Amino acid sequence: MPKLPAFHNPFPGWRDQVRHLRTFRSWRWSGYVLWSAAFLWLLIWFLFARGLPSADALLAYQPPLPTNVRGYDGEPIADFARERRVQLSYAEYPPVLIDAFISAEDKTFFSHPGIDVGGLAGAVWDYTTKLGSGRRAKGGSTITQQVAKNLIVGDDYSISRKIREAILAFRIEGALTKQQILEIYLNQIFLGRNAYGVQSASRAYFRKDVGELTLPEAAYLAILPKAPSNYTVERHADRALERRNYVLQQMQENGFITAEQRQAAAAAPLGIVPRYAPRASVGGYFMEEVRRQLIERYGETAEDGPNSVYSGGLWVRTSYDGKVQEAAEDALRDGLVRFEAAAGWRGRIARIDIDDDWARSLANLNVGAGYSNWSPAVVLSKQGSEAEIGFENGSRGTLPSSGATMPKAGVGGRAFDFLKAGDVIVVRREGNGGWTLRSIPSISGGMVVQNPHTGQILAMQGGFDSRGSSFNRATQAKRQPGSTFKPFVYAAALDNGMTPASIIIDGPFCVYQSARLGQKCFKNFSGSNAGQQTMRWGVEQSRNLMTVRTASQIGMDKVVRTAKVMGIGDYPPYLAYALGAGETTVQQIVNAYSIFANQGRAVTPTVIDYVQDRNGKLIWRADKRACEGCNMAQYDGRPMPRPRLRSKQVIDAMTAYQMLHIMEGVVERGTATVLRDLGRPMFGKTGTSSGPTNVWFVGGSADMVGGLYLGYDNPRSMGGYAQGGTIAAPIFRAFAAKAMKDMPVVPFRAPPGIRMIRIDRKTGRRVFGAWPDGSYYSPVIWEAFKPESEPRRTIRRDEIAKRAAPAARATTDSEFLQSQDGIY
Repeated sequence: MPKLPAFHNPFPGWRDQVRHLRTFRSWRWSGYVLWSAAFLWLLIWFLFARGLPSADALLAYQPPLPTNVRGYDGEPIADFARERRVQLSYAEYPPVLIDAFISAEDKTFFSHPGIDVGGLAGAVWDYTTKLGSGRRAKGGSTITQQVAKNLIVGDDYSISRKIREAILAFRIEGALTKQQILEIYLNQIFLGRNAYGVQSASRAYFRKDVGELTLPEAAYLAILPKAPSNYTVERHADRALERRNYVLQQMQENGFITAEQRQAAAAAPLGIVPRYAPRASVGGYFMEEVRRQLIERYGETAEDGPNSVYSGGLWVRTSYDGKVQEAAEDALRDGLVRFEAAAGWRGRIARIDIDDDWARSLANLNVGAGYSNWSPAVVLSKQGSEAEIGFENGSRGTLPSSGATMPKAGVGGRAFDFLKAGDVIVVRREGNGGWTLRSIPSISGGMVVQNPHTGQILAMQGGFDSRGSSFNRATQAKRQPGSTFKPFVYAAALDNGMTPASIIIDGPFCVYQSARLGQKCFKNFSGSNAGQQTMRWGVEQSRNLMTVRTASQIGMDKVVRTAKVMGIGDYPPYLAYALGAGETTVQQIVNAYSIFANQGRAVTPTVIDYVQDRNGKLIWRADKRACEGCNMAQYDGRPMPRPRLRSKQVIDAMTAYQMLHIMEGVVERGTATVLRDLGRPMFGKTGTSSGPTNVWFVGGSADMVGGLYLGYDNPRSMGGYAQGGTIAAPIFRAFAAKAMKDMPVVPFRAPPGIRMIRIDRKTGRRVFGAWPDGSYYSPVIWEAFKPESEPRRTIRRDEIAKRAAPAARATTDSEFLQSQDGIY
């Protein structure tokens, strides 16, 4: 067979051309894929990445932190937070805690780029299969994604959220180190019991700091981020143990612990402490005033600024003195209870249903029981001579009929007989462990204690208990001060030519009002008149007629001007205001009395000394005085620098001291003698407004001034027997006996120019020579006079000798000065 000729290819090199064509097509399709991927990425970025924070914003992120409040001595006393959180650095978290959270939440955390591809794919598949079923798919989020979700993206349930979360996770990984990411996570996450962050949760569940946690305790905290309510010891203890032991198993598999450590930890109980919410915050009314002022200055939340009260992490130093505050609270509460003790039991506070949730219903009433051994309770049942009662924490007790024998106010009969199931009452824990029925008084009041030299408020009590009533009667209640206003009338008189020895008639005094109203006649509280008396005597005995006569003589315009510059109020120039008819607050009038003790220089009442931001930078200070050289790098040996005194002189210093000296007489011989035995120089003034609807006392020592009032919130008569000297002054005495117990005994210091002269307290005449001991004449005292106002009327030595009893021995000047009170 003939051999065929070889095939001739008409297209030489075609194989190479096909190979090139295939290569071209491959590159072209690769380009299509790349361009499509880029377009898809840009589309996703445009749709989902807009509005996400930049790397710089992530680096500057700071978690919301509570505001921490400290007392005058730097001790922490309170915090203001909606999220309980304590921020720690990564290095402060123990390795066992980090290992536990890594094992529970994200075992590849230190190696993945922000997302776990396998976990994310599983989460997407789970979401797809459950779409429309109403069931929630598993998360599949890494710790980085949880940081993104918690900080920025939110928690809406959607594919778009997961995409934004993934984009932000990549961005976070590029901006922060793994340690920084884990630090944010451990400080940010919510773990139940209102605890945000692991340190706060450690305190809430175990009463420990993170450095003190054991292995099983750290493993328990690591199970909480997903759903804290699923692992509560109260309802799901078995589930919590199972999940905790799973985390321990994961820690072993990851090489963090040994098998022996896991077995020992798995055998340990959960060890969670009972959830405890304190019944009342420390210094309730004081702290509420601090919170209110901070909110006015910085706002409440992050939207109001970086230094907001509930997220800014402020450090606040206050003037709060725990000892003084406790003394004020106890004294005022005791006085309120004592005033209404004879009235009997005032009845139930409220009613609730007795069901499975009665404890929560009782707690939600927010009953303020005041004393630490008083508690709100609900009557669960009553049989025979006993009533079963329940408390806010779910515990129960027994109230015997012998513990509720007081009569019911306005009705009579034993209080026990009126108790019914569902009644909310207040009971007191007795020393023998039993309970007795008590009443929260319906009368209320307010009290403020202040440093007269700086204006710092040391204590503030605005009622019986801030939990029961947030209305602060120390700062918000406008009440008539009654006779506590009189010192300002006489201060104006001293500034206008009168002296403590000036003679004022204590007799009938009427003023013409109008043709329709006719005359208005004033009268003393006792209804009697005493004739000619000195100004001092009139203040000591709180004589109304002498006060209005003085105000009329000098002019009410001068009186109201004095009241205004001393910060009490801005009143019209009517004579009734000389007797305290104008309204003011406890804080205002205590501050005005502090001006007397501060030699007439203005002071501003403050509860906050200074504020620092979360980094310690000073952002506000109450004392704005400059102190040149106070921050010198090296002491130069010269006198220590002091801030300059820049307080305004609102009244004459000698006038202030004269009034202070006169009000010492109120304590020694007048309406506040209940304070006389405190063993230190004291001044003050009692007050009783018309009705009487309010009773007052304001005064104190050289270094502590306070004041209080008692009265019903809806003003009504307290009873004709109610007086400031018999009700308010004893309350202040009880306070001062505790608060001033360890204070130095400091005399009131007279300013330059004051001269001390012996005068007859009732006649105002200057006494020369000795005064006969045991005579029937009025006592002699040392009185304070300005240089230009010495008394001209005198009682001379020869007149004394002529009028004295023959057997009376003359007391020498030196003996007089050595006498205890300066009076005989």
